[in-house]
Amino acid sequence: QVQLVESGGGLVQPGGSLRLSCLASGLTFSRYAMSWYRQAPGKERELVARVTIADGGTNYADSVKGRFTISRDNAKNTVYLQMSSLKAEDTAVYYCNAASVFSAGRQYWGQGTQVTVSS
Repeated sequence: QVQLVESGGGLVQPGGSLRLSCLASGLTFSRYAMSWYRQAPGKERELVARVTIADGGTNYADSVKGRFTISRDNAKNTVYLQMSSLKAEDTAVYYCNAASVFSAGRQYWGQGTQVTVSS
C-alpha cells in the first residue's frame, strides 16, 4: 500500500519560512519523480515544484522561483519543499505527488497539509 504523508504545514507570518516534508512508503522511491502541488480555496490545483529521479533536476512555477526549493533524499524516501519569503498568496493546501517514470499514468497523492500565511 502506497502512502505519502506530508508534514510541516502551519501558520506563518508574511516573509517567514516553512519546510514541508513528504515521507513515501510502499513504493520504490527512486523510480518516481516527486512534486509539490497546491490548491487555494476556489482555485484549481497547480504544480509548485518538481524534482526528477535521475540528476535531481528541478522545475518551479514562476510564482515561487527564487523563494522555494525542492529537494529529495532517496535514502530517506522523503521529498522536501523549503519555502521562504512567504506571501499571503502562498496560502493553500500543499499536496505531495509521486509519478512513476516507468509506468505512464501511475501516480499517487498525499492527503495534503495546510499552509497559511497571515499576520
